[in-house]
Amino acid sequence: MSAIPAGASAPQFELTGIDDGRYSLQEALREGSVLVAFFKISCPTCQFTFPFLERMYKTFGGGKLKFWAVSQDDARDTRDFCAEYGVTFTALTDEDGYPASNAYGLTNVPSIFLIGREGGVQASSVGFSRGDLEAINELAAQAGGRAARPLFRPGEVIPETRHG
Repeated sequence: MSAIPAGASAPQFELTGIDDGRYSLQEALREGSVLVAFFKISCPTCQFTFPFLERMYKTFGGGKLKFWAVSQDDARDTRDFCAEYGVTFTALTDEDGYPASNAYGLTNVPSIFLIGREGGVQASSVGFSRGDLEAINELAAQAGGRAARPLFRPGEVIPETRHG
């Protein structure tokens, strides 16, 4: 379970992207909601989950809803992960000592937080939970100002859970 549950205030952070840009959560929230997904490149559950987050990003991302992947690895390895798993949304690297990960009280990855424009956590999920991702998908549609669409495709065999 995440240390930062839905309804809590999201800790602010500023990190460097794999594009060398600086990204501030506080600044991003001025434009809309942000989905933040913490991960480690060696995590099999992250490898399984991120293509679904990419699918969600392709459907609802941009405009009022940003997607950020926050890696606990270096920029080179994070770039390789993004290329291998088809992640095209913004990827950031947590700094030495993992200040952002620690601020969110992470115990496992992936840990996913949908943060509303006002700075509150609207939804959170740890590991892979089909139900959690479906709920986040619905909220992402609302945050992105778009009509909801199913995250999982008919015929896909998706487990209910997969722990990180």
